[in-house]
Amino acid sequence: MAQVHHFSAKVSWAGAAKGSTGSYESYSRDCLIEVPGKPPLPGSADQVFRGDASRHNPEDLLVMSLSTCHMLTYLAEAARAGVLVVAYTDAASGTMQMHEGKMRFTEVSLHPQVVVARGGDPALAQRLHEKAHAHCFIASSVNFPVSCDARVSVADTQ
Repeated sequence: MAQVHHFSAKVSWAGAAKGSTGSYESYSRDCLIEVPGKPPLPGSADQVFRGDASRHNPEDLLVMSLSTCHMLTYLAEAARAGVLVVAYTDAASGTMQMHEGKMRFTEVSLHPQVVVARGGDPALAQRLHEKAHAHCFIASSVNFPVSCDARVSVADTQ
């Protein structure tokens, strides 16, 4: 695998059609996020920052990135270890607050729920979360704690 990877995105302010930034209260925060070869993603600010609650916001995307990166890293570790994962969900959450004079994320909590195939090793499946957390690209890139409170169960049927 190559040691350097590049990613790109184009973000365009879509709110200009609704008027200029004449006042903080009235301008639209709508934007369009485009990644080459992928469907566009409508974005905005969070509703608390006068954005459109029906669109994804940067805070949502950061929490989603951490959760998704952990999941994909975990599934890779499970496959390498011969652990048969049959289901995976996560209810991730993040906290943003004033810290050292800046509004910023202070933590994100992951809560993966993993189901392994009957006859699998739930203890090994549990330990793999630590390995996945250590290798998650996104968690390794942020300057706040990312915790992982994982639960592993065994499927009732084959």
